[in-house]
Amino acid sequence: MFGIGVGELTILVVIVLIFGLPVLIVIGLVRLLMNGGSRRSRETDAEETRIIQEIYSGMARLERRVESLETILLDSSGAGAGK
Repeated sequence: MFGIGVGELTILVVIVLIFGLPVLIVIGLVRLLMNGGSRRSRETDAEETRIIQEIYSGMARLERRVESLETILLDSSGAGAGK
């Protein structure tokens, strides 16, 4: 039919297994890593995101406090220098 004998077919199958199987394994591993794994890792990601957001809001509050203290310090320095 195709002019392929049993020997050529065997060699073709061996070549496909030797080169195709590792490629499929690599593709599977990449997909597993890209999808984030399991539900537990998604829960962990959500928890980490929440913690980062809390840290960010805390840093914003700290920045406002420092600016207020700088204003108080500069105002008191200016008032003392004007005496």
